Amino acid sequence: MNEWVPRIEAVATAVPSHEITQEDSMKLARLFFQDAFPDIDRLLHVFAHSHIQKRYFSMPMDWFLEDRPFAEKNQLYIEHAEALAEEAARKCLTKAGVEPSSIDCLMFVSSTGIATPSLDSRLLHRLGLRSQATRVPLWGLGCAGGAMGLSRACEYTQAYPSRRVLLVSVELCGLTFIRQDLSKSNLVATCLFGDGAAAVLIEGDQVSSSSDTPKVQFCDARTTTWPDTVDIMGWELTDPGLKVIFSRDIPTLIRSSMRENVESFLSPHGLSIDHLRHFIFHPGGAKVLTAYQRSLGIGTEATRFSEDVLTNFGNMSSPTVLFVLEKSMEKAWEPGDRGLVAALGPGFSSELLLLEAR
Repeated sequence: MNEWVPRIEAVATAVPSHEITQEDSMKLARLFFQDAFPDIDRLLHVFAHSHIQKRYFSMPMDWFLEDRPFAEKNQLYIEHAEALAEEAARKCLTKAGVEPSSIDCLMFVSSTGIATPSLDSRLLHRLGLRSQATRVPLWGLGCAGGAMGLSRACEYTQAYPSRRVLLVSVELCGLTFIRQDLSKSNLVATCLFGDGAAAVLIEGDQVSSSSDTPKVQFCDARTTTWPDTVDIMGWELTDPGLKVIFSRDIPTLIRSSMRENVESFLSPHGLSIDHLRHFIFHPGGAKVLTAYQRSLGIGTEATRFSEDVLTNFGNMSSPTVLFVLEKSMEKAWEPGDRGLVAALGPGFSSELLLLEAR
């Protein structure tokens, strides 16, 4: 491990203003899919079993009633993602007591829209960062993006220990909804996904800290991309927009592969799953969390923060795991506490991070 140990100084989150209850979204799904599925009542049980109570969207419910061209949806993405990302970033900087001009690198994660120049170029000036700040846009990582962005940001500050990185992740999953797509995958997506943004400030070891309290520090990261799994999760670009690819095999893959993946990641550090006190897992869905618990042999209490985020926000893709990280860090970690960050995404891939309070 590099002698320089980056630390996570602050995490902040933001959601758009339109709150939709799971009951209301189920009614909308019935309207959309009832003609395609004679057994619609049976299929709608997925809403009741989702463990989700509410989600947030950039547009009101009646916006979803009409077919929308990709160009319109993408323009809305650019406008709303920029504003939501700015809100999360400002909250993060305020929480850390850091001026925007002190940020050396802006790392930007998103996969639910397309923009060139990438949105970080706009965000840099809106936030008041220096024109010379390094920009690193990351696209196409899906639900793993928040964890992968955190890994890359920590590795950046290992290489440059006197620098600060602001990681911003934003997804507007609602804007990718295709009214014409009557597949079961789209029905499940209608049940699960919401909009949100998160920002994390990561500082290198040589950046002076204003507090003597234990800091959550980065120890290691691992990316695993399994072969022959590209069709598990992702986007298919169609005329109406980004069509969701979402396999029902994801929980099975977690149960069969995750324990060995985690154990081999922890082993070089002389650690096992029993040494972990904090489990910061991307809540892809209720079945995903159950698969994590069974695979790793941990109880429901271990994933309570993931469950709480799923209940109140749904699956927001990349920023969701950072919502869980924020909740985990709201109560100070004890010195020596270790935590595991985990998320899965297109590839099909896993991102793991080992954190420790020091």
